[in-house]
Amino acid sequence: MIGILGGTFDPIHYGHLRPALEIQEALGLEAVRFIPSAEPPHRDKPQASAQQRLMLVREAIRDQPGFVLDDRELRRSGPSYMVDTLQSLREELGSQTPLGLILGLDAFLGLESWSRWQSLFEQAHLLITHRPGWSLRDLHAGSSLAGEIETRFAEPERLARQPAGKLSFQAVTQLDISASGIRQQLAEDRDIRYLLPDGVYELIKTQHIYG
Repeated sequence: MIGILGGTFDPIHYGHLRPALEIQEALGLEAVRFIPSAEPPHRDKPQASAQQRLMLVREAIRDQPGFVLDDRELRRSGPSYMVDTLQSLREELGSQTPLGLILGLDAFLGLESWSRWQSLFEQAHLLITHRPGWSLRDLHAGSSLAGEIETRFAEPERLARQPAGKLSFQAVTQLDISASGIRQQLAEDRDIRYLLPDGVYELIKTQHIYG
């Protein structure tokens, strides 16, 4: 199975990288594709340019086997809708390759605001990451996604048996790091070391990416 991790990555940091590594190991993913968005529908326009963000992601993942940079959203015009991205991957990888869209729990709970969100299940499994100790019992019984969970939930070992359509939950280390927080610290001339890989830190500082 191939994992898909989208985001603005403005900049990429350990809050992206550590959960991706843990889910790669837990599910035995063949690869994790990091896909920077061009025009995120639910966020402000990224502060760093597309080329700068590509450079930072490339540096962040260059030594991790199976981590792959995928620039397809940056090469596509218009809003970066994940359903279009998954369709593009399907056309490239074939109909039988299992794909897993990696989402944090907060993103999953906001799924119904996504464009054509129900079609996501036609293209991929959804791999929902959450903090240790959380369980499905903590999800509000009245959640509109409860029905999707009830019908689509699968244990991780079942995901590779079909290309798409299931939901699975995976506990990962939750690091309270945000890209917006990093940008704010830079604006305040504070040191962002140890929030992201050293190579990313050096590129941000030497190239003055955030001014």
